[in-house]
Amino acid sequence: MSAERILYINNLYKSFDGKKVIEGLSLSLFSGENLVILGKSGTGKSVIMKCIVRLMEADKGEINVFGTDVANCTEKEMNRIRARIGYLFQEGAMYDSMTVLENLLFPARRNPRLRKLPESELIKLAEQHLESVDLADASGKLPSELSGGMKKRAGLARTLMLSPEMIIYDEPTTGLDPHTSEAIIKLILKVKKIYNTSSITITHDINCAEKTGDRLILLHDGKIIAEGTYGELKKNPAEQVQLFFN
Repeated sequence: MSAERILYINNLYKSFDGKKVIEGLSLSLFSGENLVILGKSGTGKSVIMKCIVRLMEADKGEINVFGTDVANCTEKEMNRIRARIGYLFQEGAMYDSMTVLENLLFPARRNPRLRKLPESELIKLAEQHLESVDLADASGKLPSELSGGMKKRAGLARTLMLSPEMIIYDEPTTGLDPHTSEAIIKLILKVKKIYNTSSITITHDINCAEKTGDRLILLHDGKIIAEGTYGELKKNPAEQVQLFFN
């Protein structure tokens, strides 16, 4: 039995001030898959993600998420879709005035499913997720007391609180030293194994792409120029593809 397709993009276009950023892009994401969108800065990777959750309107094309046409659904329907998607932002996007534990509890208390739980159960759940990302001892710390890698791990724990079906990792290893990058890569793989999430990783880090991606899509000038496994792309003779491997 083939895997369920949970995201489908067909013939997507997006321009800014007459400059084409995404041009005729089509892709799919399947249940349980880690898809990597690889490309240099300015190739439109983040624009795709913003269009998926309708933080940005596409000029043309179809985006279907969890069986719903994003362009034509109501804002209420869109919010239900967004609630099923988790995000790991580049900087972790933590609230500076809250402790790590409070950062996890804040969105949980606003979640229709989790806010019904007693506070003691919410705290226990938050502590479990912090432990799963190796931050059990950081619950009382403020974000300013965390390293870059710790912030990303805390951000991931907060995302996991809401049991997302799909996670978007936005440049998860950018700005991290090699040792911390490897720790984040292992965490992405651990999350997939434990929670069976589907994910899209936006990155220009070829090491991250190789180790986390079941399938890679390579963007150049807003178009997909190659698609396949890491091994298949490495063997691709096209000059623009080989620039990533040399």
